Amino acid sequence: MRALKIMSDAFRQPAILPEVAPAAAYDATCVRCPRLVAFLADVRARYPDYRCRPVPPFGDDGARLLVVGLAPGMHGANASGRPFTGDHAGILLYATLHEFGFALRRDGASIADGQQLVDCRITNAVKCLPPDNKPSPQEMRACNAYLAADLARVPAGGAILALGRIAHEATMRALGRRLAAFPFGHGTRHPIDAGRLVVDSYHCSRYNTNTRRLTAAMFTAVVGMAAEHLRTHA
Repeated sequence: MRALKIMSDAFRQPAILPEVAPAAAYDATCVRCPRLVAFLADVRARYPDYRCRPVPPFGDDGARLLVVGLAPGMHGANASGRPFTGDHAGILLYATLHEFGFALRRDGASIADGQQLVDCRITNAVKCLPPDNKPSPQEMRACNAYLAADLARVPAGGAILALGRIAHEATMRALGRRLAAFPFGHGTRHPIDAGRLVVDSYHCSRYNTNTRRLTAAMFTAVVGMAAEHLRTHA
C-alpha cells in the first residue's frame, strides 16, 4: 500500500463557505439539470418501483464525520433512496464504518435493515443518478450548493471523507478552495478550517475493489485516519 501522505499546513486558508441556508442541503423536487431529469424519467419508466429522484443525505445533521460519495448508483441509492444502499460500494463502506463505531450494522442492503449511523452522515456530490454514473461538469456545479450546505453542518474538529477524485474536487469547490492547492490522493489529509480535516480515498466501487486498486486494508486505514482525527479533536 502506498504511503499515506500528509499535506503541509502551508496550504491552510481562511474558510470561504458559500452562504446557504441549512434547508438547502436537499431538495426532493430539484429539476436544475435537464439531462438528469430526462434520464430519471426514462429509468422510472423501466423501474417504476425505484425512487428516481434526488437522494437525501443519510445520518444526523451535525455529525462529526461526513462521507462524500459521487452520485446514486442505478440499482443502489437510486432504487432504495438511501446512499450506498443496495449496491456493491455499500458493502465495504458500511462494514468499515461499523468497524469504527460509525454504523450500527455491518451491512446496508435495504432501507428496511435497521441501519443507523452514529456521529456520521453520508451524502453525494451529485444527488441524482447520472447516465453511466458520470455527471457532467455543469451538473456538478448545479449540485454544489447542496454539498456546501452539507459541509457547513460539519462542526469544528470534524472530518470529511471524500470517496474518489470527483467527490474530492466537488468538496473543495464547495469549500471555496483552489484545486491546485489541494490535489486528490488516496490517503492524503487536507487540514482546512476550525480544526476540520478532509481525508481522500479511492471510491469503494466494484471496479476499484475487484481490481484491488482499493483493498479493505487500504480503506480501513483512511477511515481510521478520520476516526483518529475525531478522537484527538473531541
